[in-house]
Amino acid sequence: MNDFSWLKGNADEIAPRLLGCVLERIIDGKSISGKIVEVEAYDQSDSASHSYRGKTARTEIMFGAPGHLYVYFTYGMHYCCNIVVGPSGHGSAVLIRAIEPIGGLETMATKRGGKVGQELTNGPAKLCQALGIDKALNGHDLHKKPLQLKVGKQIPKGQIVQTTRIGIRHATDTPWRFYIKDNVYVSKAKMFTLQKNPLVANVERAIMLDA
Repeated sequence: MNDFSWLKGNADEIAPRLLGCVLERIIDGKSISGKIVEVEAYDQSDSASHSYRGKTARTEIMFGAPGHLYVYFTYGMHYCCNIVVGPSGHGSAVLIRAIEPIGGLETMATKRGGKVGQELTNGPAKLCQALGIDKALNGHDLHKKPLQLKVGKQIPKGQIVQTTRIGIRHATDTPWRFYIKDNVYVSKAKMFTLQKNPLVANVERAIMLDA
C-alpha cells in the first residue's frame, strides 16, 4: 500500500511531485491507467480555490485527509478531479489536468466516444470521462480500488514547466500549474517566459488554452 504521508505538504510543492504518478482505474474488471502529466495547485489562502471561503458542503472533502479524491461538476456538463493534499483541516488540493494513457486505451476510447490519441486525456474533463470519474467517487480514498494513486518515478526538475493556471478569474498571476515538458498529452497553451523559480527549471505564463 502506498504511503501518502508525502501528500501532507503545501499544495504548490506537492503538485510537481504528482507528475509521473499513475492513476489506475478498475471498470467492469478491466484495468485502465494513465500517468499524470499536468496539474494545478489550489489552497485555502488562494482566491481561485474552492476552499477560499472556508468549509462548505461542496468543499468539505478538500479539508479532509490527504490522498482522497475531490470531484466537482463544472459548466453543467463536465467533471474534474483533484487529489486532496496538505494536513487534515487545511483546504488544499491538486487538480489533475492531463494524463498520458498507459493501459486500457480501448476502454478509454469507448468512454470518450471514439476519440483517440491526444484527445483521449489532454484535459481535466477529458481524463475524467476516459477514466469514468464522476461524483460517485467524490471523497474516495486513493489507496483503494476502483481508483488508486500509485507513486511514480520523480520527474527531474529540468523536465517540469511551471506556468500560471488556466480558466480562472482570480489569482491569475499565481504560477501554480505544472506539467512535463514536451509531453503531447498536456493541454495546449501559448506561453511567454516569467522569472524563473529555483524549484522548477522552466517557468512560463499561460495565456491561451485549447480547451
